[in-house]
Amino acid sequence: MKKIKQVAAGCGLLLMPVLAWAEGLDTGDTAWILTSTALVLFMTLPGLALFYGGLVRTKNVLSVLMQCFMIACVVSILWVLYGYSLSFGNGGSMNAWIGGLENAFLVNVTRDSLSGTLPESVFVMFQMTFAIITPALIVGGFAERMKFSSMLLFSVIWVTLVYFPVCHWVWGGGWLAEMGVLDFAGGIVVHITAGVSALVCAMVIGNRNGFQTAAMMPHNMTLTVTGAAMLWVGWFGFNGGSAVAANGDAGMAMLVTHISAACGAFTWAVLEWIKYGKPSALGTVTGMVAGLGTITPASGFVGPVGALVIGISAGIVCFYATGFIKQKLKIDDSLDVFPVHGVGGILGTILAGVFVSAGLGGAGFAEGMNMGSQLTVQLIGVIVTIIFTAVVTYGILKLVDALLGLRVSEEEETEGLDINQHDERGYIL
Repeated sequence: MKKIKQVAAGCGLLLMPVLAWAEGLDTGDTAWILTSTALVLFMTLPGLALFYGGLVRTKNVLSVLMQCFMIACVVSILWVLYGYSLSFGNGGSMNAWIGGLENAFLVNVTRDSLSGTLPESVFVMFQMTFAIITPALIVGGFAERMKFSSMLLFSVIWVTLVYFPVCHWVWGGGWLAEMGVLDFAGGIVVHITAGVSALVCAMVIGNRNGFQTAAMMPHNMTLTVTGAAMLWVGWFGFNGGSAVAANGDAGMAMLVTHISAACGAFTWAVLEWIKYGKPSALGTVTGMVAGLGTITPASGFVGPVGALVIGISAGIVCFYATGFIKQKLKIDDSLDVFPVHGVGGILGTILAGVFVSAGLGGAGFAEGMNMGSQLTVQLIGVIVTIIFTAVVTYGILKLVDALLGLRVSEEEETEGLDINQHDERGYIL
């Protein structure tokens, strides 16, 4: 018996590090964020790739799929090298603006290190998927006309100079976080930065040949609707996972995400029905994405009533913004990234400051805050992010243009990017 006790005591000593680690670890939270991580990556590959791929012409479908795929690869590498550290590290005296490099190459991320109640490796991977989808969204702004090499260089510089700093401002303890800005899952960090950048790209690169004079219809709406459905499902991980726990916040985020998506899709379809006599599949799925993007910053702070208003508002505002950008301003934001994601992110970030009120079914304001002061913070976050993103994106485009040239030739654009950029075809004709 004495020998058994000694063996048991020895085993206990061996297990002490594991037990100590397990004290801070929540397996329920971990399981949910592991699932959410897979869902968010699923949004880019294959969700966004199919959604965008179906919207372009047959001769460019493979180029769009390739761009989304390669962005996922290169951003993942950058995230390991320095992206995670710059976004969530401690920047010392510069911490208000950018994180440090103490976690470059993920040197401090081990099997035993924790981030809250999660293994830090899980948190790293979850946040990586957000960094991946953001530059992938921008692809829609310059689709069918940008060189593949230029797209790749632009994406590398853009995530470094735009995404990582803004992510740190909002989620990494930077100056916007200190002000108390509300951005639960990426209205500022993802949608405003991607939307504004896509608009700048479209303006700098110029319209596609034949824009507004030749038909440029989506070549395969089945792909687009399939991709949109994947985005809808994946968004539960995007917003629900941003609670970073398996709790009531995650549950409410999922509920309001679904409500807003449904309202956005239905509202857009009704507006088309009224204006054109028929609702379209393209309009319906675009409204769905608008509803999802607009609820994103508010998803952890608002209740069902707020989600109804936000989703309907997204359908209306983004519907008219799309027509204004292309028909009035004549800017060829090919796949409507700015009017859907940019405008949606702006609208949702502002409305988060309204519907967070406990009296409106939301989570309630922080102590000492009220709607007026919170809206001021929200507006500051929106305006500064728009200006910063636009200026830096413009500079990056000019640099890439000087180094590689941004746009394929007119002949190459006519031929299609699948052949001249990859020597392959999306379909065997």
